This record gives sequence, C-alpha cells and structure tokens, in this order.
Amino acid sequence: MEVEKIMQGLEQKHPGEAEYLQAVREVLESIVDVYNQHPEFEKAKLIERLVEPERVITFRVPWVDDEGEIHVNLGYRVQFNSAIGPYKGGLRFHASVNLSILKFLGFEQIFKNALTTLPMGGGKGGSDFSLRGRSDAEVMRFCQSFMTELYRHVGPDEDVPAGDIGVGTREIGYLFGMYKKLTHQWNGMITGKAPEWGGSLVRPEATGYGALYFVNQMLATHGIDIKGKTIAASGFGNVAWGAIKKADQLGAKVVTISGPDGYIYDPNGVTGEKIDYLLELRASGNDICQPYAEQFPGSKFVAGKRPWEVKTDIVLTCATQNEVSGADADTILANKPLCVAEVSNMGCSAEAVEKFLAAKMLFAPGKAVNAGGVATSGLEMTQNAIRLSWSAEEVDEKLHQIMHNIHEQCEKYGRGADGYVNYVKGANIAGFMKVAKAMMAEGIV
Repeated sequence: MEVEKIMQGLEQKHPGEAEYLQAVREVLESIVDVYNQHPEFEKAKLIERLVEPERVITFRVPWVDDEGEIHVNLGYRVQFNSAIGPYKGGLRFHASVNLSILKFLGFEQIFKNALTTLPMGGGKGGSDFSLRGRSDAEVMRFCQSFMTELYRHVGPDEDVPAGDIGVGTREIGYLFGMYKKLTHQWNGMITGKAPEWGGSLVRPEATGYGALYFVNQMLATHGIDIKGKTIAASGFGNVAWGAIKKADQLGAKVVTISGPDGYIYDPNGVTGEKIDYLLELRASGNDICQPYAEQFPGSKFVAGKRPWEVKTDIVLTCATQNEVSGADADTILANKPLCVAEVSNMGCSAEAVEKFLAAKMLFAPGKAVNAGGVATSGLEMTQNAIRLSWSAEEVDEKLHQIMHNIHEQCEKYGRGADGYVNYVKGANIAGFMKVAKAMMAEGIV
C-alpha cells in the first residue's frame, strides 16, 4: 500500500472533505506496515474498498415551524462498513453537519466499534438542523419528518442509529415514535432510549465513564494514581457530564468546562450540584459559561478562549472534532500534563497529534477513549434483543471490562521497541485487523 497514492486518489474524488481525508490518512499511516505484511489484502483491494462507504443516503427534510413557516434541511445516513455487524453510529443535529464530517465520523466508527469486540459495523448520520431557539413542538416535527425517510434504511439487523451532538433522549423519543408508527414494529432500531421504553441504564454517562476508565488504566500502567489529579475538560454536554461525574467518583478534580462563548475555570472543582447544573445548561440550548460563573462564585469566565491554557495534570477533549490545534498542543505540552485523551471524536488536529506523539506524551485517541458510548449502545441492543433490562451495576461492570479490553488491545499493537505505547497506532491496527479479516472472509462485496 502506498499511502500518498491512495490519498491523492481520494482527494481527487472527494475534494474539500477535509475531516474525512484527515481521518483516513491517520488510519492508513498507522496500519501501513501491518497491511504490507499481508499481500492477500492488496490483491483483494481491501483498502480501496474500506475507505469508501458502502452506501450514502441523502434526503431533504421539510418541516413547519410554530409560525407556519416552512423550512428544508438536509438529512444524511452514511452506511460505511457492515463487515462485522449492522451499521452502528449516532445521528448529529447541528448547523455544522456536512457530508465530510459524517464520513469522517462513520469511518472512525468502523474501528471504534471493532475495538469494543461487539458485532457492530460503522455508520453515522444527521442533519444541518440546529436546535437552538426551537420549541419542543418544532423539534418533534423535524424529527418526525427526518424519520419518514430514514425508516426505510434502518432496523435492528440493518442499521441502528443512536444519539450524538444535538440528539438526546428527547430527540431519540420522537424519532423512535415515528419509526414505530411507520413500521408497526417495536424493536431495538435505535439506542439512547429512556430506560422506561427500552433504554439502557448508564447510557447517558457511558462515553465519559468509559473515557475515565481508559485514562485511569493508562495512568495505572505507569504507576500513577488518578486520585487527587486536576483535569482540564472542554464541553458541557453529556460527554463532559459523564467524564466529570466519573472523575469526581475516582477522586480527581475537573477545573474547567467550555462552550462556544469561552470557558470556565473553577479552582474548587466541578462537583456536586455543579455537575447536575451542566444538564440544565445543556437542555437550555444557550451559551453556558456566563450563567455558570454567575451561579457559582469563585469560578472565572474567560470569554472567547479554550481551556487548554490552564495548567492541569490531565487534559480531556469533550466537545467536538479538531478542538485542539497545533498551537494548542504547544500550550498543553508547555504545561507538562501527565496525559491527553480525546473524549470527543478526533478532538485533536493531525498537527496536534503529531506533536503529542513526537513528545512521547501519554496520548489516547478518540476511537479508543470514547468507545464506551457505542459499547453501551451495543449493550442496549443486546437487552432489547433478549427483552431484558440489566441493572446499572451490571451495565457499568460490562462497560469497565470492555474498556479494559480496549486498552489491552491498544497496548498490544502500539508498544514500540523503546517501551513507549503509541495508542493511536495500537487502536488503528487492532480495529483494522478485525475488520480486514471479516472483509476477506466475506468476499468482494
């Protein structure tokens, strides 16, 4: 495999899809040595097939607002790879959504899902619809319109969507209700449901919980106790909320959160009622940092900046893709943290990742660190299939074991001759090899 030749071909076919091309390049550069040890992969043109989605569905989503005005948004579902199971990946409702972002997320999802060891393929979807300023009735009408097209392409044995940015339990409920009306079926066709109607306990917290389990184990392999350590985290949604809850339980202290308007520095730590307040802020649909500073004296609002300038022991990206730039990486490295982990999908730019790896930083990539969310979605699918509900303790125990297994896989494939573990390389190789073997077994399809 010649990485540059493949990338040049993709750039010509998919010009301007920067996020997708970035995600593909990272994987290819990680697996090239292993791939070239398997001439059967090259003969089967495995990479050429792997980097292209099996199917991309695009559709219009017309809906009517509370004033009677008609709006038209774009809807997408990228069904990327089904070699090891039905497509699995979230739906994102945000103004920034475009095909490049969804293809990058779907591509990442292939390997993330493979790492969980659960039978799930990779997919992603969403719309450029923004919830900001929209009423419950407007959100419901949009979700119902979105599902009138999507229902043709999803199902428990075909494609199982979930939530993502802008898609929480409320939106999942509206989507599921319309699917049920259209198909006359109650099944586990979507995850992130409320526990009362098929959802799994621990699912809202799972991405953040899993991330802290991974980080804790990564530190433990170096004899470092997470208890008493300070953490800089970004974001304020479910991912940040789960990470902060688990960090608090493990005895660490999160001192920053952030939003589009800037970040909060709270030297006393985001604990207790402050953690609960994050959910209120998320549900409001508004900027959050100024209200937090007003609510909790002693915290400081820093407008228009990201929290990476704050010196802490651990850095967690919990907001969105490429939120850590190369310049941010320089700032973080100057503060000499113990580790950096992408709790958001591809939270660091390619330049930032290169700098962390060059500095031999303990750095954990999103496809490993944030796999706890989709892993628990997989556990929700299992509960739906067997018509049983597990306790929070049972789900959390299974999640903890899955994250332990992911860490072991990353160590196995990522440890170099000098002992340094390149978790990026380890995660990519471990995920790729599972998918590659399945694709080879299934023929040219």
